[in-house]
Amino acid sequence: MTSSIRTCLWFRDGRGREAADFYCSLIPGSRVETTFSGDAGHGAFSVIDFSLGGVPYQILDAGPVFTLTEAVSISVATDDQAETDRLWAALTADGGEESVCGWLKDRYGVSWQVFPRRLTELTTSADKKVSASAMAAMMNQRKIDIAAIEAAVREAV
Repeated sequence: MTSSIRTCLWFRDGRGREAADFYCSLIPGSRVETTFSGDAGHGAFSVIDFSLGGVPYQILDAGPVFTLTEAVSISVATDDQAETDRLWAALTADGGEESVCGWLKDRYGVSWQVFPRRLTELTTSADKKVSASAMAAMMNQRKIDIAAIEAAVREAV
């Protein structure tokens, strides 16, 4: 896949290729496309172009100039709770950190939002009771539990 637009993630610890391989192992239809390493006179760096489910990304692994931040995250809408659970477990393992409302930070410091597609249906429902109940239930969760959110919606309507 050749794309002129990619989201670039700055890595600072030499683990960019490891991270790209890990991410590609988690998301079906993903692959590392190209890698390049060099030294432009300011220190060694590497560039890894990869795609996650067909969406292009790039890691620039170039030392401690910049840090990753929660202001940028990879959002993954899953087909069901089982897929949410699988990704959540893999991404929080080995030093990852849970946050709130389906957000987490993986072992490399990249932020993710992982949630079942059904969450979007409920939180954006035209029925204001449904959307408000779904949103309120989600706000009390870390990993999204769609069954609990659906139960809260049923109670409210």
